[in-house]
Amino acid sequence: MTEIRELADPAIRKINSKSAIIPVGSLEQHGPHLPISTDSDIVTAVAQKIAKKCGLLLLPTIQYGVSFEHAPFVNFSIKDKTLQNYLVDLCVSLGQNKINKIIILNGHHGNQNALKSISGKIAKTTRNKTKVFVFSYWRFMDREFDHAGFVETSLMMAISNKTNLGLAKKGLSTENMTPQQRQKISKLASKQFIKATKNGVWGDPTIATKKDGQKIFAEITQNLVKTVSKLIH
Repeated sequence: MTEIRELADPAIRKINSKSAIIPVGSLEQHGPHLPISTDSDIVTAVAQKIAKKCGLLLLPTIQYGVSFEHAPFVNFSIKDKTLQNYLVDLCVSLGQNKINKIIILNGHHGNQNALKSISGKIAKTTRNKTKVFVFSYWRFMDREFDHAGFVETSLMMAISNKTNLGLAKKGLSTENMTPQQRQKISKLASKQFIKATKNGVWGDPTIATKKDGQKIFAEITQNLVKTVSKLIH
């Protein structure tokens, strides 16, 4: 893994790898037991692993995301268009510096709308000279994702010491809901998270473990490595 921000100009220009990964997270509430940096922390750890395994240049994590749906809980948010424009400009600049295959790795649900048309915009702007691939890391695990619940809490326990499990409280459970009910509650959460979850937690963090987090992390990274390797080589 090569963290590009630590290199000097001559070293960057001599690097054979012309592929990079940009982690994108958020700063928003994750219940009383996890820091607001949770999305950024997890996506950074995943991106570091992918960069190392696939020989990618690792760019600094974009820590601000689109999290307005979490109000009145804490969220330090930017608009869809702001995030989109930022990434388009960055990827075009990377292409001008001969880094022309870019993975954008998303770590927050609320960013998806801003990211969905980025590949096409950059292809058009650069006349297909710069190729961008967008992935959300949770799509690479065989389990339902949550917010500050079992999955995210386990992942945070696996990658850091920032979890205060003693403060964890069970949140919204969708186990006994029909597919239609889940769809409805998901739509509500995407607009006003507090109305769907009450305490800002989706899932049950009280049963999270570091061991489970390590298993989930391994599953995500192994699946991502397989996908990314095919795209950059």
